[in-house]
Amino acid sequence: MNVQRVMLSNAKRSFASSASRFQGATASKTAAAPQPEPAQPPQPVEMRRAGPTHPLGHPTETGTGRSSANAATSQTRGQKGSMPNIVLVEGVRTPFLMSGTQYKNLMPHDLQRQAILSLLRRTEFPVEKIDYVIMGTVIQEAKTSNIARDASLGAGISERTPAHTVTMACISSNQAITTAMGLIGTGQMDAIICGGVDFMSDVPIRFSRKMRQAMLNLNKAKTLPAKLGVVSKMLKPSIWAPELPAIAEFTSGETMGHSADRLAAAFGITRKESDEYAARSHHLAAEATKNGMLKEIEPFKVPGVPDVVTADNGIRVSTLEALSKLKPAFVKPYGTVTAANASYLTDGASASLIMSEEAALAMGYKPKAYLRHYTYVSQDPVDQLLLGPAYAAPNVLAKAGLTIDDIDVFEFHEAFAGQILANLKALDSDFFAREYMKKDSKVGAPPMEKFNKWGGSLSIGHPFGATGVRLATVTANRLIAEDGRFGLLAACAAGGLAHAMVVERYPGS
Repeated sequence: MNVQRVMLSNAKRSFASSASRFQGATASKTAAAPQPEPAQPPQPVEMRRAGPTHPLGHPTETGTGRSSANAATSQTRGQKGSMPNIVLVEGVRTPFLMSGTQYKNLMPHDLQRQAILSLLRRTEFPVEKIDYVIMGTVIQEAKTSNIARDASLGAGISERTPAHTVTMACISSNQAITTAMGLIGTGQMDAIICGGVDFMSDVPIRFSRKMRQAMLNLNKAKTLPAKLGVVSKMLKPSIWAPELPAIAEFTSGETMGHSADRLAAAFGITRKESDEYAARSHHLAAEATKNGMLKEIEPFKVPGVPDVVTADNGIRVSTLEALSKLKPAFVKPYGTVTAANASYLTDGASASLIMSEEAALAMGYKPKAYLRHYTYVSQDPVDQLLLGPAYAAPNVLAKAGLTIDDIDVFEFHEAFAGQILANLKALDSDFFAREYMKKDSKVGAPPMEKFNKWGGSLSIGHPFGATGVRLATVTANRLIAEDGRFGLLAACAAGGLAHAMVVERYPGS
C-alpha cells in the first residue's frame, strides 16, 4: 500500500461521518427530476459572420437582461476588471459513439483532426491566423504524446503554429479553454483552437513491470550468456500477465463507480431517483436529436464505414421498469450505480475557436458567447471525489456577482446520475453551505426546467478529454435558442477536481 493510501485511510473523513447529520438536516423531498417539455427548435442560424462594421450597441432593457459594451473592454454583471473580452466564436464535435463501434479502427488523432477540420470548415477561419492549438486528453496514445500537435498538423494547420496537450481528467478540455483564455487575456494571442479527445476503443495495455525490465535488460546485454540469462527469466509465465488500464483513483485504488455509490449513500439518493434521472437524460437527448438541437455535431465519413456517422449512438430511451431490473455494477447487491445510470465508455473529439472580441469583430465574426469567470476547486479524492460542482458553482457565482436565479442555462457533466443528484442536494443545503463551504446560506439548486435540457453525458456520452468543449458550446447554443443571458457549466473530475464557468450570450446572437 503506498503512502498516499495509508494517509487517506488513516485520515478522519468528516464528510462521510456527517452523512447522517446531513440527511437529518435535509428536507425529505426527493431530488428526482421532473421531465420538462422539450424546447422548441430555434429558427436556423446562419454562419456567425458579422461585417467589419458590426454594431456594438447592446440593448439595455431589463426585459432582455443584456448590457451595453465596448469591443475591447465591455464590463457587465458577470464580469469584473478590465481584461479584454474573450469570446467563443464556435464549437463543434464529432458524434460521440460507444467504444468498439464505428470509430474502432481509427486512432485518437484521427478523431481530433476531424474535429479541427470540421471547425475550420464551419467557420471558414484562415489557418494562418491561428495563433495556437490546445487539446485535452486523458487516456494517452503513446505514439502521439502531444496529440494537439499531431492532430493540428494533420488538419493542415501551419507547422509554425505551436500546440500543446493538457490532461486534467474529465475537465481536460475545460482546462484547454481556460488556458486559451489566459493567453488571450494577457494579450499574447488573438485566436486559439482548443478542444479534446478520448478514444476508448483502443487503450494502452502494458506488459508487467518485470517483463518491461527484462526487455530493457535484454537490450543492454552484450554477450550471449548474458542474453540467455535474461531470456530464461522472461520464460516465467507469471511475468507475462498484462497490466490493463483502470478508471480508478491512484491515491485510493478505488473505482469511480464505488465513489459514486458512496456519495449517493451519503446524500440519501435512492436507486429509483438515479434511474429516474438517467431516464430523463436519455429522453431529453433523444428529443434534442430529433428536433435538430445538437447543432454542434458535425457528420463524419469514417474510412471503411459505409454510412456517414451523423449522430450519437449511445442514446437509449427506456422505461423505469426496464432500468430497475439491472443489477448494481459496483457495490453489490445494494448499490445504486448501474450500467444505465452511469456514463459509458465513449469515443469522440471536440474543437472550439476562442478569440478576443476585438479580433473576432475585426475579422467579421459574430461570436456566440462571452467566456466570463471560471474557477477550479479540489477536495478529498475519496469521500468527495465527485462533489466538485457543489463547491465550484457557488464560488464562480460569487466571483461573477450573480445568484442562481440569474442563470438561464445550466450544463453540468453527468458522470453518474447519483453524482448529479448528490451535487444538487448539496447546492440546496444550508447545512452543506455552512459546514463545508463556510458560507452563511445555500446558493440553491438549479431549477430542473433549466438543467441539461438537451441531455447530458449519461446519454450523449463522455469522451473524457472532449466533454468540456461540448458543455461550453451547448451552453452557448442553448442561451441563443432559449433567449437567455447567463449560463453556468460545471464538471467534476478524477482526483477530487472540478471546474465551473459563467458564460454570457453575445448580444444579437
